[in-house]
Amino acid sequence: MKALIVEDERMAQEILKKAITTNFNDIEIVGVVPSVKATLEWFSKEENTTDIVFMDVELLDGSCFDIFRQIEIDAKVIMTTAYDKYAVRAFEVGSVDYLLKPIETSALKRAVDRCRKQSTSTDIQSVLSAMQNLQKAAGTQSYRRRFIVHIGQRLIPIDISEISYFYAEGKSKYIVTREGHQYFVESSMDSIMEELDPRMFFQISRNNIIASSAIKNIDKLLGGRLKVIISSKPDVEVIVSRSRVNDFLAWLV
Repeated sequence: MKALIVEDERMAQEILKKAITTNFNDIEIVGVVPSVKATLEWFSKEENTTDIVFMDVELLDGSCFDIFRQIEIDAKVIMTTAYDKYAVRAFEVGSVDYLLKPIETSALKRAVDRCRKQSTSTDIQSVLSAMQNLQKAAGTQSYRRRFIVHIGQRLIPIDISEISYFYAEGKSKYIVTREGHQYFVESSMDSIMEELDPRMFFQISRNNIIASSAIKNIDKLLGGRLKVIISSKPDVEVIVSRSRVNDFLAWLV
């Protein structure tokens, strides 16, 4: 049997690879990909085939939803997730094979054994339904964990925890990290905000989105406006739009 691993965390990749090679002599790992884009590219090549896909829910540049909605996967799919009890409930209702992180050997063996007994590929609609139930059961929306920026031919992952603020300058949008590094992003400010956890980020004006953890201090200005000092290298001063002051103060609490 052939297996493809779709996982964005390097340590999780290595742990799963070792668990598979240690426990299954007949399973060949034919690829390890970390993102939606890389997965789509892997499946686009005719020579690439697999019997099982170990699929992480959250990836570098999106989620497994983005993969399943774009291509048909002719293989058995085993979801891997850290969603805990909500995943158990959602995946079991949808009859979807799953592994909870950290992955236990006994659970891995059970999931692979079920795949061996299946005569057909995994019903992707069942996976999508299970994922939707998972989000409803957890009572939370899946927010972006990191952004992937392009520097020439290089892709650089920027973790949400590293971001100090976003800003727009004309038609261009940028990420600024706590270390003061600046990266261009193609998304609009509205679409960026939709993907961020509103508990962690607030759009203080049409051109600025700030991280709560990056707020150094706040100064009151004439006319009821606020000036926020954002911690980065160097620190940056931004103004909260008058129309958003009340919402901003409520968000801080």
